[in-house]
Amino acid sequence: MTTATSVSPQITEKIRAVLRQLNGVIAGKPAQVQGSVVCLLAGGHLLIEDVPGVGKTTLAQALARTFGLAFSRVQFTADLMPSDLSGVSVYDRASERFTFHPGPVFSQVLLADEINRASPKTQSALLEAMEEKQVSVEGETRPLPSPFFVIATQNPLEQLGTYALPESQLDRFLMRISLGYPDRAAERALLAGQSRREMLETLPPVLSAADLAALQAAVDQVHVADPLLDYVQELIAATRSGQWFAQGLSPRAGIALMRAARAQALIEGRNYVAPDDVQAIFPQCAAHRMTPASTAGRGALEQVRAMMEAVPLP
Repeated sequence: MTTATSVSPQITEKIRAVLRQLNGVIAGKPAQVQGSVVCLLAGGHLLIEDVPGVGKTTLAQALARTFGLAFSRVQFTADLMPSDLSGVSVYDRASERFTFHPGPVFSQVLLADEINRASPKTQSALLEAMEEKQVSVEGETRPLPSPFFVIATQNPLEQLGTYALPESQLDRFLMRISLGYPDRAAERALLAGQSRREMLETLPPVLSAADLAALQAAVDQVHVADPLLDYVQELIAATRSGQWFAQGLSPRAGIALMRAARAQALIEGRNYVAPDDVQAIFPQCAAHRMTPASTAGRGALEQVRAMMEAVPLP
């Protein structure tokens, strides 16, 4: 029997089925898999930062197939142009007019592979698409499919041929995760098991685009109590105090954080947000948006976690 504090069994089972399938493909990374699903249910965009070869592209393809969404992939390179993403108009002699040929951005899931290997001009071409869910090509605004979900992968900035993403674009990503190397048991399963590429080709859709839309609507119905809002405001205020970071979180980042917390609560089977939900997603939602204070002596992710420990729970 469903209690007043839990979501419906149908929603719970759909989410469990999604997580089961994804964890079968991405071995040994349940937290990162759940984080990517949180990001999709919250209607945001995901940045995956890590060294090549740890499964970033595999995760993106598995998400698209599991949710039954149209998928396209763009390999970002130094010579990639904005029109390579958005598309171009080509003159058709038969009809004596220009015909628009849409680019790969017109897809429900766009994998921007190695996004920081493209020039800043091409990187910025994604800004309108990610924020407004539309693109302007040759003076005409064209809507993008719904849902529209960007998964960008990024190599470490110390690698050759990379361009750091500007702060304005980093802010468009709801979450940033890192897969990291698998543990010994998971790597053993990868070495001895079926090829992940073969597994992806036979991966069945668990949900449809309509199911995803229903889950995203359910996220909006998750309750947030006033004491929880007080806690989130205390966290945001701490980021702006100057003690921890050079610049704090913006109001837009705070709104994004709350939507991710609602999605996290839904995945946990509750129809209200608890402090645990905020703590689970806050580092992934905040660290890429801020630069630690000059006296920190640690990275952004570690600084966020230290700050969270200093802010008392409600």
